[in-house]
Amino acid sequence: MKRRAAVSMDEGLPTKLFDHSQRERLARHLTFFDNWDARYIEVLITGWGAANIGPDELDRMPALRVIHHSGGTVRGFLSREVWDRGILVTTSSAANALPVAEFTLATILFAGKDVLAVADDYARDPWIAREGERFASIGNYNRTVGIVGASQIGRRVIELLRQFDCTILVFDPYLNEADAAALGVTTVSLQELFRSSDIVSVHAPLLPQTVGMISAELLASMKRGATFINTARAGLVDQPALVRLLEQGRLKAVLDVTDPEPLPPDHPLRGLPNVLLTPHLAGAQGNELRRLGESVVREVEALAAGKPPLHPFGPDDLEKSA
Repeated sequence: MKRRAAVSMDEGLPTKLFDHSQRERLARHLTFFDNWDARYIEVLITGWGAANIGPDELDRMPALRVIHHSGGTVRGFLSREVWDRGILVTTSSAANALPVAEFTLATILFAGKDVLAVADDYARDPWIAREGERFASIGNYNRTVGIVGASQIGRRVIELLRQFDCTILVFDPYLNEADAAALGVTTVSLQELFRSSDIVSVHAPLLPQTVGMISAELLASMKRGATFINTARAGLVDQPALVRLLEQGRLKAVLDVTDPEPLPPDHPLRGLPNVLLTPHLAGAQGNELRRLGESVVREVEALAAGKPPLHPFGPDDLEKSA
């Protein structure tokens, strides 16, 4: 029996998430109406731009049983009342973690080879000598990579990195010894991670207790010439301190998130040769959105077949998700 469903997300997003075959698969289990009476909605598919859902909205949707979110976290638009009323919530966070991890891996490997700086040098000097001192410290062999946060994305980065000859350090207060051993990483303090790593990549959630956790002192303790990568949230970092160190040439950085976003045209980060700025590019973009849609379709199919949800999101997850 089909369930009655509705969609709440930015206009135009559904066509980016679901191709024709995916929409056909959804239609086998759900009946969609653009102007469906909220009283009869049983399944809600949400995405970026979804309306907030609190007690008042839930009162208008007494039949609601399932929310499938096509993005990562639902923090910020779902209230705890959703779970208090026994509504199942699933997310596509695992599907969104993969492109972020892939992007991060690419930036880590490029950082190890100092690709951006070398490309800049090569543009100025086509006869650049690879045998000189300039290339003596380049390479990814035996690099030490620090991962801040063994989140879903952080773990995917670790999985991708394990095939390379590098040492992986991790800071995460929730990561126990057994999980660290299974991941093949060494857990260290945040101070040790910043002090010892050639490359630091941030994958922690932005929570009240993590705002500014990457302090000026931590950044200043990094090795000269080390690379700082942030694909998580700008609020985790003391950005003015990072800017000062980058202006001094002490560090290199790949920043997919900034405060504000985007940065104004005259912001100092825009003119620094040791900084790569990208416009929140790491998460699912373009054809990667289909993977998010596929995640939703599989959740719908699993529930229709009487199977447990693939990626449930519970109220406790709100405490440690971005």
